[in-house]
Amino acid sequence: MSPQERTASPDDLPITVSITRLVKPENIPEATRWVQAGVNLANRYDGFLGSGWVRGTADGEDWHMLYRFADRARLDAWENSAERAEWLERGRDLVVHQRTERRTGIEGWFDAPHAGEAQTPPPWKQTIAIWCGFFPVNTAFTYVISWLWPSFGLLPIWLRCLISTAILCPIMVPFVLPLVTGWLKPWLTAQPRRPSTVASSIRGA
Repeated sequence: MSPQERTASPDDLPITVSITRLVKPENIPEATRWVQAGVNLANRYDGFLGSGWVRGTADGEDWHMLYRFADRARLDAWENSAERAEWLERGRDLVVHQRTERRTGIEGWFDAPHAGEAQTPPPWKQTIAIWCGFFPVNTAFTYVISWLWPSFGLLPIWLRCLISTAILCPIMVPFVLPLVTGWLKPWLTAQPRRPSTVASSIRGA
């Protein structure tokens, strides 16, 4: 089988790690500093694509944390590093580890690490988030390619689409989408108002 016929290995795809940890309310200030210290450490490792963390509810103890690396090999380099082991030891009395999941592709930025605990954004929000990243990147690409290659617009439509998607997809997935989902995280993870809560408030007024 020729190299062109081989499919990409899952180990070569960007990989997102989702972690659920319990944090006692009295440990929140120190745990927050501990989490940020871990992000700062990971940011020094090759292939680190970003991270984020949210609490399940305003008064809950569940924290859902995400971090992403360009491929499994570079993720393993971080997870097996002495620096990370030392960082985890510093947080041993601050947090209780609950669960770890790994996902490849773009879905790791949207899925909840624990089903039913942190709501996955509805499909329409995911669609808007992807569009917010793709539109400016595609627009910039169109201007640049028209300037560098004036005859690009004369190519068959299918060939233009093939070239543009082949160039833009490797930019979107590891670079643009993590930035967009980070910027839109408060909106993506916002919980809808429950009608029952509103009705109860009216009845109690």
